[in-house]
Amino acid sequence: MLTRRQILSAATITPLAGVPAIVKAQSWFAGYPFSLGVTSGDPAPDGFVIWTKLAPKPFEPHGGMPTVPLPVKWEVASDDRFKTIVASGEAIARPELGHSVHVEVAGLQPDRPYWYRFTLGGDQSSRGRARTLPLASASPKALKFGVAGCQNYEDGLFTAYRHLAREDDLAFVYHYGDFIYEYKKRGPNYDKDGLPAPQVRQHIGQDCIDVADYRLRYAQYLSDYDLQAARARHTWFPTFDDHEIQNNWVGDFDGKGEAPPEIFRLRRQAGLQAWYEYMPVRAAMIPRNGIITDMYREARYGDLLSIDFLDTRSFRTDQPCGDGFKPWCKDIDDPKAQVVSPEEESWLVRNMTRGQAKWNCVAQQVMMMSLDRRRYADETQKIYNIDTWAAYAAQRNRLLGKMRGLDNVVVLTGDEHQNFAGLLESDGKPVAVEFVSTSISSGGDGSDVRPGSEIMMKNSPELKFINDQRGYLVCEVTPDAWTTRFRVMDQVSEPGGAISTRASLTVPRGQPSISIA
Repeated sequence: MLTRRQILSAATITPLAGVPAIVKAQSWFAGYPFSLGVTSGDPAPDGFVIWTKLAPKPFEPHGGMPTVPLPVKWEVASDDRFKTIVASGEAIARPELGHSVHVEVAGLQPDRPYWYRFTLGGDQSSRGRARTLPLASASPKALKFGVAGCQNYEDGLFTAYRHLAREDDLAFVYHYGDFIYEYKKRGPNYDKDGLPAPQVRQHIGQDCIDVADYRLRYAQYLSDYDLQAARARHTWFPTFDDHEIQNNWVGDFDGKGEAPPEIFRLRRQAGLQAWYEYMPVRAAMIPRNGIITDMYREARYGDLLSIDFLDTRSFRTDQPCGDGFKPWCKDIDDPKAQVVSPEEESWLVRNMTRGQAKWNCVAQQVMMMSLDRRRYADETQKIYNIDTWAAYAAQRNRLLGKMRGLDNVVVLTGDEHQNFAGLLESDGKPVAVEFVSTSISSGGDGSDVRPGSEIMMKNSPELKFINDQRGYLVCEVTPDAWTTRFRVMDQVSEPGGAISTRASLTVPRGQPSISIA
């Protein structure tokens, strides 16, 4: 029940012509408005974005909110008890953007933590923690950050995010995409005896097509408190992959080949609008004409690390050979095929080769290693994953050629629902290292390795490590070495899953190689 103070506070927020104050207050406070949590993202040396979304009834249309703009108060403090407020203000939660709030906080000190919160009427959000980056001119001695993504709600619990929230001293988390899965509730799984068995949990709603569908799916995912915990505890660099819109979409092409481009663009616009609404990113990333032109972007961690976040979906040409896992076809060598646009390719090469940081990191979505995907002894031809860089040989070879001689490039990837580590080669010589992070939940519990992994390792000498458990990466970077710890869950099908380090892999600066501990 509303208190008199809540009613009076709500009634003074903004005028709604013709609606009594008590009705306005009740419509706003029918439930806790910050039910989907808080988060921060896109950090810079002087600030970051802080995010929340008003949704007192998150599974109802418009999150249970009236379709009017509302001012939300926000505060940033230098201490977790909010004794010293260093920035504050009001932001408008607009119904056109699902009453999401994106505040671009600036004027803060570099390389330190801050705490933030939001207030609407008599309700206050949970407390979030954010961190600024060092100045570009600084020379940090160490950096630790996380890598995560691929979180199918039906496949498993998000317990890994609870563990990620408890990882100490992470400067940020890179999310490589597949924050949601667009599928409707699917049919049963089957147990070892072939009998019907339920998914761990089930999606609400149909296949996501329009903005309302996507908003509902994000609301369901963010109703998970393990995910909320990780988002509140750390500052994020979010990107998207395919499931934020549709499995294996690229450019104007429907992933199933069912909708013509002019129709698919409407679905893409809806999916990207919802992605923006729920991510802690800047206003420059509001979709325009059906795409987010500024999705690829750069961040600097002093002179220690330059990190380039790619967009490997929006400007990609259609997958050759009809997509899937297939032997070579001539279109793999098409010189005009591209994963990223010519502008993005030039931008990336310029950033990698300017020599302003000790390490270059390429943070992107689909595997860059051209692995032989054979897993059975009777397969005689090399099998390619056509949705990866391996099927776009010309652009892939150009980029790897530009990495030659840098000896400081690490590529971070997701999408595969497995852990991989290996070397990227140009003309038969290693030029970079790629770490592929497994999923948070997609694929279920998994096991140490999938059947046939030994065949894959034998046929792909550049591959040095493979694992099929759920989890995330923790990367620790110094001027002399890059160490990636593969943090894996014992299971995600039941509550209480435990986390452990499956392997620690180290790359010495100046030598594209991997040692495993």
